[in-house]
Amino acid sequence: MESYTIGQAARLLGVSVDTARRWADAERFPTRRDGTRRMVEGPDLAAFCVAVAQEAGEGEETPYTSVRNAFPGIVTGVRLGVVEAQVEIQAGPHRIVSLLTREAVEELGLEVGARATARVKSTSVFIDRV
Repeated sequence: MESYTIGQAARLLGVSVDTARRWADAERFPTRRDGTRRMVEGPDLAAFCVAVAQEAGEGEETPYTSVRNAFPGIVTGVRLGVVEAQVEIQAGPHRIVSLLTREAVEELGLEVGARATARVKSTSVFIDRV
């Protein structure tokens, strides 16, 4: 079974190490000691990640959609062409780049600093094990 340090858990959760430590101290997820390091078991971290994602979505108005992979974040870059546009969103630890029409960018009012959600629906998904 794979284990993670608090620092690794924080990166996977998209929060600071201090936040991950506070959550562990508050017993939001179990940890164990391995010498001087606090470790989180993989299944415990996976369950906590799901719980945090569900908490983050509570209270927000969710559109009716078949797309299940939603990445809420902040727009960090917009490049406008004559017809096309490129929008970059930072969603926690994830950088998402999307190509869309300039008209769509303008209609949505997408600009650096705006909150946006990238929704991904794909017939091809690749998974790497690190």
